[in-house]
Parts: sequence; C-alpha cells; structure tokens
Amino acid sequence: MTIAGDSARVEARRQRSRAHELRLQADEADARAGRFEIAHRTEGETAKVLAPLAGIGYHLLADRRWPGSRTAQVDMVVVGRAGVFIVDTKAWREVAIHGDRITRGQEDVTDDVARLADLAYSAESALAEIGLAPGEVHAVVALAGQKKMHARVASVDIVGVHDLIGHITKRGARLSPKRVDEVLTHFPVIGDTPLPLTQVIVPAAILPREPEPEAEPEPERQPRQASEPERKQEQVDLDERDAQLLDGVLDAPIEDWMAFLDPTQAKLVRRNFNGPARIRGAAGTGKTVVGLHRAAYLARATGGRILFATYISTLPKVLSSLLERLAPDMVDRVEFTSVHAFARGVLQERGIAFRIAEREAALAFADAWNAIGASSPLRSSRFTCRYWEDEISHVIKGRGLTHFDQYADLARVGRKHALPVEMRQAVWDLYETYSRGLRERRVTDWADLVLLARDAVAEVPLDRYDAVIVDEAQDLSCAMVSLLHALVGDRPDGLTLIGDGQQTIYPGGYTLGEVGISLAGRGVVLDVNHRNTAEILDFAKGMVAEDQFVDIEGVDGAGDAASDVTRSGPEPIIHRARTTADHDAAMLARVAEVLRLVGVGHGDVGILTATNWQADKVAAALETAGVPVVSLKHYRGQSVDAVKVGTVKRAKGLEFKQVLLAHVPARLLDATPSEQTEADREKRELDRRELYVGMTRARDGLWVGAR
Repeated sequence: MTIAGDSARVEARRQRSRAHELRLQADEADARAGRFEIAHRTEGETAKVLAPLAGIGYHLLADRRWPGSRTAQVDMVVVGRAGVFIVDTKAWREVAIHGDRITRGQEDVTDDVARLADLAYSAESALAEIGLAPGEVHAVVALAGQKKMHARVASVDIVGVHDLIGHITKRGARLSPKRVDEVLTHFPVIGDTPLPLTQVIVPAAILPREPEPEAEPEPERQPRQASEPERKQEQVDLDERDAQLLDGVLDAPIEDWMAFLDPTQAKLVRRNFNGPARIRGAAGTGKTVVGLHRAAYLARATGGRILFATYISTLPKVLSSLLERLAPDMVDRVEFTSVHAFARGVLQERGIAFRIAEREAALAFADAWNAIGASSPLRSSRFTCRYWEDEISHVIKGRGLTHFDQYADLARVGRKHALPVEMRQAVWDLYETYSRGLRERRVTDWADLVLLARDAVAEVPLDRYDAVIVDEAQDLSCAMVSLLHALVGDRPDGLTLIGDGQQTIYPGGYTLGEVGISLAGRGVVLDVNHRNTAEILDFAKGMVAEDQFVDIEGVDGAGDAASDVTRSGPEPIIHRARTTADHDAAMLARVAEVLRLVGVGHGDVGILTATNWQADKVAAALETAGVPVVSLKHYRGQSVDAVKVGTVKRAKGLEFKQVLLAHVPARLLDATPSEQTEADREKRELDRRELYVGMTRARDGLWVGAR
C-alpha cells in the first residue's frame, strides 16, 4: 500500500543525489581548470625563459599533440645546434630525488618522468631515419619557478626552469646548420600540420589533456599506389637528402667527420639483438663510428656500464675523446680499453702476480731458438725465426692450447702453409722450451697475460658490464675474444663484434666457432662507403684483389665489397723515389700542396708508415722543414694544428682528409713474384693488407711514396 507523499520523497532524494553528483563534477572541473591555469602559467614561464634562444638560431613549436597519442601534448620542442630537446614543465613543489626515483611530497611521480623518456625515445627512433644519432635527442623536466637544480631520473634531466638555457647551450654546437634544417624538415608531424621551419623548436612539455570524444570512424580507404615516375622522384629526393647530410661536415675538422652517421648507420645503432652480434663491412663503411654511437646508446638504454675494447693501445684515448664530443653525458658510463690493458687490470684487481718484460721475453725466445739443431725442419730456408715466433704467439698461445694433441689437429686458420705432424711436433718443442725460459726468468709475455686474465674471469666471473663492444675484432686472438665474451655471455645486446676480415694485419686467425660463439643470423653488413672517394677505394682494392682469407665467421672468401661509394675525387699519386732524399723532398712538397687546399689544415693530414722507426724519420724531416707534427702515439682524438705521423697499425680506426704513405717498399706495388714460398706469400698478403688499411684511412686524397 502506497503511503501518501512517498513518491515526492523519492524524487527529492533523487534530485539531491543528482545535485551532489553535479557539485562533485563541478569541484572536479574547477580543480581541472585550476591545473590548466597553472599549466598555462608554467608553460608561459618556460616559453618566456626560452625566448632568447630564438635569437641565436633555435626553433620552437608549442602545444601540439604527439603522433599516436590522444592525451600527450607537446608544449615545447627545441631544435638547434645543441640538439633536439623535449621539455615538460612541471609546477611541482617539495621535489626530492632518491636514487632512481623522484617524489613530489609523498607521491612517487617517477612514472610521469618515465613517460617523457618514452616520448624522447620515440622521437629518437623517428629521427634515426635521417641519420641523427640517438644521443642528440634529450628529455627534460623543467620545474617551474626553480633554479640551480639538476638531477637525472630515468634518462630524463630534471632542472629548474631558469636553468634551461644553460642546460641546452652548454652542449655547444653539436649539429651543423644544415643538419638542424634536416631535422626540422623531417621532424614528426605534430597535430594536424608538419613542423614549420620558421618556428622555434625548443624542449617540450607534456601535460594531461581532457580526453576528446571518439571521432566517427572514417570509411577505410585503399592507399593510392605511387606511379613509377613518383617512385623514381622519391628515390632521387632521398639520394639528394643523403648527399646533403655529408655537406655540412666535409669542411669541418676531421674529428667532426669521424662521428658522422648516415641514416642506415643510425638505425643500426639502436638495433636490438637477442644474443652476440657482429657488424662487418668493407673499409670506409663506418663500422667504428656505429660502435661508438652504439656504446652511448646502450649506456643510456641499460643505465649500466659499457666496455669498448680494441687491440690497438692508443685507440681508446681517441675514441674516448670522440665520445665526449657526441655524448658527453655518457663519458663516465663507457670504458675504453685495449685488451691487454684490460687483462692487466683484471690481474692487478685479483692480486695475481705477473711481470711484463719484453726484452727478457725476447731473450727467452732467442735462447729457445738457438737451442734448435741445424737438422730441425724449422731451420728450413722457407721460413724465418719470426714466422715460428708468430706461430707460438698467435696460434698456440692465442688459443690457449695446453696439449700437443690439440695443436696436431688444429686447422690453423689464417696461416697459409700447411704443417705436417712432424713439423708441428718441432714447433711444440720450441714452444715448451720458450715457456720454460719465461718461467726461469719469472716473466710473462703479452699472450700469457691474456690467458691468465681469461682463466681468472672463468674461475670468478666479473659482473661489471651490461654490454661489451669489440672493435677490429678480426685482430684479436681466440683467448682475447673468450675473455671478453665471458663478461656478458650470450645475453641480449651483450656482445657486439665489429670488424672486417679483409683488414686483418696480424698473422694467425680464429673463428667464432672455436670460441663457442654463435651469431645465429645476428650479423649485419654495412655496404655504403662515405669515407673514401671512388678513386681512392679502387686504388686500395688493388692491394687485396687476390687476397683469400677465412673470416671469423668461418667463411672463406675475398671480403665484403661496398655497394655504393658516395663521392669522387682526384686519382691517388705514386711517387717512386730513387733515394731517401728524393722521397722526403717529394713528401714535403705533397704536404705543402694539400695544405693549400680549401678546408685542409695540418691536423687533417696523416703520414703513415709500416714501422715506428720510419715514423720517427718522417717526423724528423717534417720538423726540420718547420712543419708542426704530432705522433699518433700521443694523439688523443682532439683537433690539433699539426700533421699526424705514425704507423698504419696505430691508424686503425682513424681517418684523415689527406693521407701520405711513406717509405713503402716498391715490391709491394709490383706484380706478384711468379715463384714464392707459402710463407713468403702469407707475408706479402699481410703487408699488402696493411697498405690497404693505410690507403683507406684517406678521405679526399692519397699519396704513396715508394722506394
């Protein structure tokens, strides 16, 4: 039975409930409006702070939606000589950083910062399409009203808004004006229009936005297929774009050129591999620079330490200096070292005794060699004492062989002369006599140093590095690669091997199968040569045209070839001198000639030799003529106003605008002798490979002084 007035009471309750709900919505809307008002003020503050950047060539775009997102709004994106910055303005108070977490009062806001890092990562990926290095895209949270604050969380810089200009400009001129224009032209579409070149791009803020109503779905449309003329024009445009990428760095110091990436290389820097990987390619295809940028990228991505190892002892200082140019914020997270220096450090850290004394080690080998009878097969005129010294160092010790049976069955990759078992026994006897001599002198040679470190790490693992990058991997021994592989194992993106079997200049060799490393299809070949002119590359290829070798992947062949060479220039010059005086006069004349070229300074010229003794003679001749000189032994990868002089071995991984190869034996440029032993053929191939390496260090011009 219905009581009178019940319906009115129910309706009153309903209306009051609705009024309460509306008040809550109004309060929420009022709070949201307040947040937007704060956002408006803080964004305005950021824009005002950054406005002076417009006067020095920076570009700013504000308040556009980021592609693929309904809520993420880009309030400011800055592009200029210092790079690309995405800035998120936050009106946070009571901000505190605790390790890798950030709080605002009692609230943990680390996830908000991480979302900005994700956005920067997306921009980084998009801009890799034009060859921009990942390290040139930066995410920044600007704290409104604050100054003199700098912290880093989730790869995002946290700075006071009044510190923004200093934070951006302190990186200096990272990008050329043409590269800035390239970035602006190819920057992702934001909102409904592409980025205008006339607006200033400055770091961007991402603030929560009111969700928009779902749009009515448009009928599905089939994309229009481009016509053949359109496809051809598109390729022409891409080719012109890639050519323009080179223009801005050709006249800069050679050190700037050495950090240049093309779009294919930039994508490879960010590529993920689910195990050990290898990057290979012919000379001039940019393998080392990809490894350098990859080291910076992995340091950022993992938040850990990266080891970058080489064979050459002087190259780590050069690479460290180059990293400081391209990713100064990652300098402390990437460790550059030679393999021998790394092994020495492991032994010192573990308290394992060793003593390197090269002269005493040489005497120990000389004593072992002199103890061999005249009837020994090792005394054959087809071989030299040095041949057997290399056999022990690179083949036996390079693999850490401990029993003759291991050596008796070894394929001896990289050595041309087949050894019957009786000759191998004689080599093993020489090795054991030499080893006894080292023990008696209490001396460790360089090969034993690596073996000691390898065994130490195998016994007690060294869990310090998130990734290891190995440059010129073809020059390492099995033991060296085994040591480095043990640091990271087969973890994803753990080990990256970089190199080109064609540029092996040390005797012996190995295959990854011997080390227990499987690439399983994780091999990448770079095939575009930006460094050399077509004329220099064709000339250099003549040195290795008949060369056959077994690559570290176990493939027997003639090496990778460049599918494209992007530049051309003058033909290389060969000067055949009759005397040393004639050679040096022609060399000095060539130096004077190239220094008159536009864009060439002393520091862009490299004079390379086969031996340190020859390099010292060249340096003395230059200094007598008043030409400033710096030895590659002391070169640190920084721009210097001095001609660089050193051996080809020390020049591996380096580049020069102009190269002079001095004191080259004329026989290496002549036709192959019709009669030569296998040992002679192996030596000639190694020497000509070394010439090939030296020649391909040249970017614009090459001169060869032969005697």
